[in-house]
Amino acid sequence: MSPTSRTSRAFRGTPLLALPAAVLLALLPGTASAYPNPGRVTGDIVVHDPTMIRASSGQYLLYSTGDGLQARTSTDRIAFGRNRSAFTTLPGWWSAYSPAKDPWAPDISFHGGKYLMYYAVSSFGSNTSAIGLATSTTGQAGSWTDQGVVHASGPSSDYNAIDPNLFVDDDGTWWLSFGSWWTGIKMIRIDPATGKGHAGDTARRSLASRPTGTKAVEAPVVIKRNGYYYLFASYDTCCAGTGSTYKIKVGRATSVTGPYTDKNGVNMMNNGGSLVLESHGRYIGPGGQSVMPDSDGDLLVYHYYDGQDNGTPKLGVNLLSWSGGWPTAY
Repeated sequence: MSPTSRTSRAFRGTPLLALPAAVLLALLPGTASAYPNPGRVTGDIVVHDPTMIRASSGQYLLYSTGDGLQARTSTDRIAFGRNRSAFTTLPGWWSAYSPAKDPWAPDISFHGGKYLMYYAVSSFGSNTSAIGLATSTTGQAGSWTDQGVVHASGPSSDYNAIDPNLFVDDDGTWWLSFGSWWTGIKMIRIDPATGKGHAGDTARRSLASRPTGTKAVEAPVVIKRNGYYYLFASYDTCCAGTGSTYKIKVGRATSVTGPYTDKNGVNMMNNGGSLVLESHGRYIGPGGQSVMPDSDGDLLVYHYYDGQDNGTPKLGVNLLSWSGGWPTAY
């Protein structure tokens, strides 16, 4: 472990501006130590596409791809134990989109006195896909009630309805971003009363794409900080173990529907995006991310492939600093 990696962990929870100058320099983008190692996690940490929330009890609830949406819990954000899966009975409609009935990329949140979980069902490499919604009063494994299809795509679509993320704006407007490859990241408006598409606004907006070269952009996350909307996304190739080239990029906008541009002013609709985290050392292909606010700041929660463990996908958690108006993992 590098000295900078140890320093990053030692100063977790400390305001960035309070750090010593030498430490601050080591954490700035563009230096040799720009990408920190994940914070310490233990237990059952083999995951893909993790999403996490902190319940009112203080318990952390983590869900991830596979097995009817795998469930884990933690009391300290370090030790994670595997519970059952979200669903005890798999919804029948899944088979129309995935012969294996294998749900992907959950997104958990709490609104209106209940937990919501958007998720995707698809066959790998296909855009015959659908986003579903489940609700729960507790958020615990086995407690979820499926609410059916929210949005779908098919062979004639120029987009892929997977990797959903719910964002609720300051004015109470609900938005769902999603997308993978094809023409990139999309956004639709959601009716808070149903958790599904808004009948009065059926437009499908485009937020990010890669019109030239690879089409590999997916896993959007939208949050608002300090007057800006930020769009995080995973770029390049996932799910190839140590051959993965996944990385996390970000852009920002003054409107939730964009345009989102990176630090250099490049529109994310034209292959823009500023790096937040990429491969470094044993930590290969970080992505499939979510962003979670906690008592000590915003958390970047993601998976990576462990180069010292045959490319096994594992849980990564880092804090984010917003110094300078852009997120920096530390």
